[in-house]
Amino acid sequence: MGVCSSKSVDRGRRRLSVGEGSGDVDINFTEAERGMITGLNPETVLDLVNTDGRKMSIGSNTDMGRTSFANKDLQTLGDYVDAAQCGLGYTCRKGLKPESPNQDSFFILKTETCSIYGVFDGHGAKGHDVSNFVKETLPRLIVKDQRFMSSDKKQLLREVFRKTQAMCAVASSMQRINSELSGTTATVAIHDHERKVITIAHVADSGAVAGRLKPGSTTDVTAEALTKDHKPNVKDERARIEQSGGKVVFDGFANYRIYAKNARYPGLNMSRCIGDILGHRDCGIIAEPDVVDIPVTDDLRWLLLCSDGVWEFISPQEAVELIAGCEPKRAMGGAQKLAKEAWDRWIKQEGGAIVDDITVVMVALNVPN
Repeated sequence: MGVCSSKSVDRGRRRLSVGEGSGDVDINFTEAERGMITGLNPETVLDLVNTDGRKMSIGSNTDMGRTSFANKDLQTLGDYVDAAQCGLGYTCRKGLKPESPNQDSFFILKTETCSIYGVFDGHGAKGHDVSNFVKETLPRLIVKDQRFMSSDKKQLLREVFRKTQAMCAVASSMQRINSELSGTTATVAIHDHERKVITIAHVADSGAVAGRLKPGSTTDVTAEALTKDHKPNVKDERARIEQSGGKVVFDGFANYRIYAKNARYPGLNMSRCIGDILGHRDCGIIAEPDVVDIPVTDDLRWLLLCSDGVWEFISPQEAVELIAGCEPKRAMGGAQKLAKEAWDRWIKQEGGAIVDDITVVMVALNVPN
C-alpha cells in the first residue's frame, strides 16, 4: 500500500501491552494482518510463500472431540509430499481431560529451501482457540516477511512472536477469540535447508530436543535439550514478575504459579506464553522468545518438538533412545511410538485420573536423497 491517510494509520496502530515488561508498545498492522485477525484474508500460508518448487503444509484443526487418545483433525494443503520420504512424523493426541477438547495444535510447512515446524499447547478455558489462532497466524507472519529467505531469522522470530501476541490482544478485543485468561505455549523451528541451520524460538514449556549420534557410533544417540522451560520459580523470571506487579506462589503440590497482587488470576505455572492478556498486563508474563541457531552437522539425526504431554514423564534422553532405531522413512511410526509411551506413563503415574494432550513433531535430519 502507499501512504495511508491519518484515519487509516489510526486504525492500523494500536497501543497494546505485548509483554515487554516496560509498558505499552506501538505495533503497526498492515491491511493483510488486520485481515488475519478478522478472518477476512483468504490467503493461506502457501499463498504467501515466495519460493519456487514444491511446497506443502499440514497442521491440526480445532475439533470438539472428546475421545481419549484420538488424533486431532488435520488439514493438508499444497503439493503432495511423501512424509516417509522426507523423514517426517507427527501426531496430536487428545488427553484424558473430559472437560475440554484437545488444546494442542501443530504446524508443518515444507518447501525445497526452507521449512517450519511448530507446536502449540493451549491452556485455560479457551486455550484450544488460542493455540489454533497462533498456529494459523504465526507461520503466516513468518513467511510474508522478506527475512524468511535470509540469514536473519533470529530477529524475525522475535518480532513475529511480539506481533502475534499483539494480534491475540486485538482479536480478543474484537471477540474473535477470548485470550484474556487463556493462552498457549509456542515452540517454532525454521529449518534453512540451504544454509543447514535450524533456528528455534520458544515460550513456555513445550520443548525441542535434538538427537545426535555419539562420537564414533552409527547407532547410539545422545539427547541435546534445545529449549529451557519458562517457569516462574526461575530466578530471573521471578524477578521480572515481581517487579511488574505479580507474585509467585507455590501451589502446595508441584508447581509455582503466578498471580496478580491481591487477585486470584491467572494462576499460570509458566512465565512466558502467547495470549493470557491479563497476565501480561498485570503480572509481567511476556511473549519474548528465547531464540537459538542450531547448525545441522553430520551427527544430527533427529529433531523433536513436543508439547508438555510428552516431557512431563519422559526425559530428552529417553525420548531419543526410544526413536533411535527408526529409519527416516519410519518417522511417522516413531512419533506414534513416543506418543503412546507418553500416554502409558501418564496412566501409570497419575493412576488413570488425567492425561495431558500429547503432540509430537519428529523430523529426520541428514536424510540421504
